[in-house]
Amino acid sequence: MAAIPQDILDRIRALEREVRTLTGRANIRPALNEITNGPVKIAEGGSLEVWAPDGTGIFGVGALWDGAYGVQIQRSDGTLAYQVGGSGEGSNMVRTFSRSGSVILMDDYYSPEFLGRPWMPIQLLPTKQQGTESTTYQYGWVGGAAAHNAVATLTLSSIAAPAGGQVQINMIPPSGGEVVVAEYDIPAGGTWVNKTITQPLNGVGFLEYVGWNIQHRVKASGSGIETRVFNAYTRNTRTADEAPDPPPARTAAAEAQQFLGAPAAPPNDARAPGPPPASHGAGLHIIDD
Repeated sequence: MAAIPQDILDRIRALEREVRTLTGRANIRPALNEITNGPVKIAEGGSLEVWAPDGTGIFGVGALWDGAYGVQIQRSDGTLAYQVGGSGEGSNMVRTFSRSGSVILMDDYYSPEFLGRPWMPIQLLPTKQQGTESTTYQYGWVGGAAAHNAVATLTLSSIAAPAGGQVQINMIPPSGGEVVVAEYDIPAGGTWVNKTITQPLNGVGFLEYVGWNIQHRVKASGSGIETRVFNAYTRNTRTADEAPDPPPARTAAAEAQQFLGAPAAPPNDARAPGPPPASHGAGLHIIDD
């Protein structure tokens, strides 16, 4: 049976012991290197920083080392590896840097819809009409790709002899129909004409499929034209003028499809809208079969 204090002195001694215990606990310094529960808030321009023993900044959140706000990670040798925010050109972008300082991954500075780097290829394939003697436009190259970057670049070369010819480059946006991007003459005389075409992806959303085709023709019967494609890719914008027009508002179903990561389906034919081509069965076939 527990002892019960019989007088006031026992009660005072017990109270003194409790006070000493509470006072000792209040003077114990809590651990400052661990947070076991609850949020942590750094306000009014504060920051969280990690520095190497030699003074190299490794990690920072809030006020960065250059005076801007954001998130920054450096390697142990001091080279910048990752940054969100920052100051000057490229501020408020998400960027990953190589050890030599090149930006290898980023969003687009002038077009918030798109990836900036890496650049992505556009797959264009030649048809049997890559060289033609037709006086009406023939599809020399067809293809396409999902839109990762904001601006498309195509480099090609054509030759026409003896009467000269014409080349037309078309983009097929997700809304359908051919948009003429460029059309130009190839002079007579058998001289190769090099062209680089730059086209913002107007009205196209991120990861939506964009078709492309290159058509050509001769100006007179008895002549011939050939077109070669050297590269086709999409890249980041370089000026504000290159930023494409935003896409039309998406439906809820389209937003859900993109959120779930469903790939955009390419059309049956990258040249123009129409019924699906007839099936040829298994194996490789010429595109214009």
